[in-house]
Amino acid sequence: MARYTGPKSKIARKFNEPIFGPDKVLSRKNYPPGQHGNSRRRKTSEYGIQLKEKQKAKYTYGVLERQFRITYEKAQRTPGVTGVILLQLLESRLDNVVYRLGFARTRAAARQLVSHRHITLNGRVVNIPSCQVKHGDVVAVREKDKSMEVINDALDGFNHSKYGWIEFKASDLSGTFLHMPEREDIPENIKEQLIVELYSKN
Repeated sequence: MARYTGPKSKIARKFNEPIFGPDKVLSRKNYPPGQHGNSRRRKTSEYGIQLKEKQKAKYTYGVLERQFRITYEKAQRTPGVTGVILLQLLESRLDNVVYRLGFARTRAAARQLVSHRHITLNGRVVNIPSCQVKHGDVVAVREKDKSMEVINDALDGFNHSKYGWIEFKASDLSGTFLHMPEREDIPENIKEQLIVELYSKN
């Protein structure tokens, strides 16, 4: 499946946030990339602000436009606040749950673990990163892969108490998806209402 493979530091500088994980470049160059990145820039239009917020969400969760729109349309059909439901659907993707469980340091690495068949969902190997995890589902590291250095390095010192909607079990490297996170529990700096306003114009 297609995914963004371009320069990550450039995108992080565009939003001035460590979207793909810790980035040393941000501390040295805390201004947008490009020839005029450090100069005074024109005021961004309302549409531009909304578009930038959507792009930030797409890069954060590693989702391209078509899949992002499908997720938005699903959120729109679901009763509740559309923007919050959109973030909840993105949070409940299998690759994101693997990331939240601390099995990988970045979402890109979590996506790779899933694609390479190192992760199980309810005891069965699943290699589809976009698979939706539901209430009561158990996500775990495949039995023969539990000694993988990359997974154990990622878990070292990871604070699982940050994400109360997932119950981590260290004894068998698994996590149970308890419920959808509330908006205040999702740490991403995304203004979801701007995304809803952008799509409502179409």
